[in-house]
Amino acid sequence: MIDTVVFDLGNVLVRWDPRGAFAGLDPAEVDTFFAEFDFAAFNHRQDAGLQPFAQARAAAGPRWAPFLDTYLERYADTLGGPVDGSEDLVHELRTHGLRLFGLTNWWAETYHHAEPAAPVIALLDGVVVSGRIGLAKPDPAIFRHLADTYAVSPRRAVFVDDSPPNVAAAAALGFHAVHFTTTDALRTALRDLGLGVRPPGPRPGTAAHPAGT
Repeated sequence: MIDTVVFDLGNVLVRWDPRGAFAGLDPAEVDTFFAEFDFAAFNHRQDAGLQPFAQARAAAGPRWAPFLDTYLERYADTLGGPVDGSEDLVHELRTHGLRLFGLTNWWAETYHHAEPAAPVIALLDGVVVSGRIGLAKPDPAIFRHLADTYAVSPRRAVFVDDSPPNVAAAAALGFHAVHFTTTDALRTALRDLGLGVRPPGPRPGTAAHPAGT
């Protein structure tokens, strides 16, 4: 019997787009930054807590350091609010008595922005933040840390993430791992696993509105 659901946060419970920090800047310059600076590698190092931001900034050099300053200063603008339907689903899972946790790759320096952007995160029973513990998905060690910290049995837990490598890592450790695409698709997957959440679609008592109205 499943008794726990573990959520990734970014683009599962809260929308995240790193380009949001650069709104209003020259689009060509922003495109050049993302094309020439290995943002994914930099971001993963920060997620894993492998280097202080000042060290990362120095390594970026004078060409890219101002972009990193802007990214950190305007980080709140990278968060676009709750993922559609996610808040309702978390509330519903709580009514079923399930334990709910977060397992997120997130900088320690910026995690304080998470709950203001998606307050439903505060309803989770606990969140493991990669940057605070020096581990990041898909390293199996971070999943073991979650399991040890919160007494989670992988075989009794669902893990939900939008990253296929993270999903594969969780599955290898025995979690019921679900690749997140939309909240409606997640509802279907949870129902297939035997959880009694309502099916996708409008909540009971609400009417679907035609597109454009």
